[in-house]
Amino acid sequence: MTALISDHVKYDLRSREMHRLIANKIRNQPALFQIAIDNVERWKELSSGHVPFYLEEWRKILGHGMEFALSFVTESSPEADRLRQSTPFAGVLSPKERWEFLRKWKESTLST
Repeated sequence: MTALISDHVKYDLRSREMHRLIANKIRNQPALFQIAIDNVERWKELSSGHVPFYLEEWRKILGHGMEFALSFVTESSPEADRLRQSTPFAGVLSPKERWEFLRKWKESTLST
């Protein structure tokens, strides 16, 4: 009998794998880490005085440095799964890289 995986678990797995791709790209081009820092700062400015808790969490994680943040964002934990849903790493992958990842992910899940 094949175990059924919920859609939520599938999305968490897909997000973790996409963040592994992001982490590898940042490790190869460390200047890209600044995108995440800039995103958090911009989102805080747009929050009109009420900063969402997750932005403060991301600010602290990013403040621990690049390697700490990349290790966190690729780990398998409920906390990482939750925070990846509001990732500050948006914009690290080009649209082409993102769509290529999603195409390959879809193909791999269809074949299993």
